[in-house]
Amino acid sequence: MATRGRPGPRRTLTEDELLDAALQLLDEGGQASIRGIAAKVGVAPNAVYTYFPDKSAVIAALIERLLGDADTGGFADESRPWRERIEALALDLRANLVAHPGAGALLMSGPMDGPRTTALNERLLGLLIDAGLDTADAARSTYLLIVYVLGSIALEVADETDPGPLPPEDARVARRRATYDQIPAEVFPRSAAAGPTMARFITTEQYLWGLRRILDGIKG
Repeated sequence: MATRGRPGPRRTLTEDELLDAALQLLDEGGQASIRGIAAKVGVAPNAVYTYFPDKSAVIAALIERLLGDADTGGFADESRPWRERIEALALDLRANLVAHPGAGALLMSGPMDGPRTTALNERLLGLLIDAGLDTADAARSTYLLIVYVLGSIALEVADETDPGPLPPEDARVARRRATYDQIPAEVFPRSAAAGPTMARFITTEQYLWGLRRILDGIKG
């Protein structure tokens, strides 16, 4: 009678490994489900439930990671002017989210109240208060900035239907330009004339253009 072999050592997982797997699934056009994550890392779903009770918990953790990772770099440099620090934060957030379009789209469907996100909000409030705003205006301005940044990114990633990282900016602009070139000028003359500008709405240039006008208004 054959004897049963001793089981191998149990694999130790980390939350970061599971979130990496969730991001890979989203990048491939899939869903960050518990079963999908488990299959990706080669374990039973019960092993994932140890870390995340359901898919919504995975989404919340992904949001925490993507937003929290931007709370470094230029934004953390207290020697820089407040506007430069906000621009650095906005650019880092965009880079993090555009790198994972599938995850970026989830920001509009998940909560943003985790500890890292709350810490980021706290620092942004403090930066605006130090710049001369009162608490109420700093809070309203923080919300305005978040809506602009996340809304711009959501529209940018929604422009693409293929999974994976976005194509280069120039390629996306060229494709948008080709679409706007089809607008009949005799029917929509203003839209046709604005086509070259609208084609560039998904560029870094446009992103900073809008951000800087919001910052002008905050301290106007």
